[in-house]
Amino acid sequence: MKTIRIAIDPHAIDQAGIAHGAQIIRDGGLVAMPTETVYGLAGNALEPRAVAAIFQAKGRPTSDPLIVHVADMVDLSAICAVPLPAHFDQLTAHFWPGPLTLLVPKHPQLSDLITAGHTSVAVRMPAHPVATALIRASGVPLVAPSANLFSRPSPTSADHVMHDLEGRIDAVIDAGPTQVGVESTILDITSSPPRILRQGGITRAHIEAVIGPVTVHTQHAAHDTAVIAPGLLLKHYSPRTPLRLYRGSVAAVQQAIVAFCHAHPHMRIAWLGYAHDAPQATALGVQFMSLGDINDDESVARHLFEGLRAVDLLQADVIITSEPLGTGIAAAVRDRLFRAAEGRVIEAPAAN
Repeated sequence: MKTIRIAIDPHAIDQAGIAHGAQIIRDGGLVAMPTETVYGLAGNALEPRAVAAIFQAKGRPTSDPLIVHVADMVDLSAICAVPLPAHFDQLTAHFWPGPLTLLVPKHPQLSDLITAGHTSVAVRMPAHPVATALIRASGVPLVAPSANLFSRPSPTSADHVMHDLEGRIDAVIDAGPTQVGVESTILDITSSPPRILRQGGITRAHIEAVIGPVTVHTQHAAHDTAVIAPGLLLKHYSPRTPLRLYRGSVAAVQQAIVAFCHAHPHMRIAWLGYAHDAPQATALGVQFMSLGDINDDESVARHLFEGLRAVDLLQADVIITSEPLGTGIAAAVRDRLFRAAEGRVIEAPAAN
């Protein structure tokens, strides 16, 4: 299969390019599309063969469900069962279109392959003009997990998609880099109180300001477990190079990393750090890439997967990195790094 690239300026959308992508989807094919979070691998949510093709292209187990993307509220009639949960209208009024996915009762005729056999379905309305245009032109809701090989860092550019999926999918719509950089927040509103299953671009504080208290799901599932929503597996977003994840204050983490580098002088080490780490990395002579200012949570999130992918190409023996300390979307970054490290976190002792 030859994967074509369709370039579209999100500020001046080429309708012919959108029509081309939509025809591929109507024919049962797969098109990687930009969203505000990451690039998604889109297929017809109402065509079981297209849904199955997504799992095959990604190498994704069918125990890991998909998110259905809609462009208009009318699209929900084929996806969700009624009545919808009590908080649905409040949340969609505040956050749709946007990076919030809601877990709701599924329509009985919706393929169980999408939901890993569960009676609930994850649905969202993306806030990207190209995604919106593609969904509307296709005339059907689209399932669209991240457009990468399963368990690898999510793609935030068309180049990332081509690196993972060239030859496996029909097309990628190239609309430049994504803006949020981490996947949508997933909120289960079938439970009481509602619970955040995956942290993302909409924070807990944002949600609680609208509907009151919510809980945060903190359990991590094994690879072969049929989870209720995507993003719950322990190993996820992982580079191929082993990742050492440090937790602690800036000073403590730097001290711990310096000690590790000194203890392994012959190891090829790549440091995925922050701007303040650059002088220390230069002094150590290790390969270094920066996620930017550790206090700029949104910028760190935007560059996280790009950084993980870039540092993975350095052919190091190990990647070292650390958690950002902020609130808000920094919690989503910590979640992605935790899973990228397969749950192994090194607590940095207090600095001397």
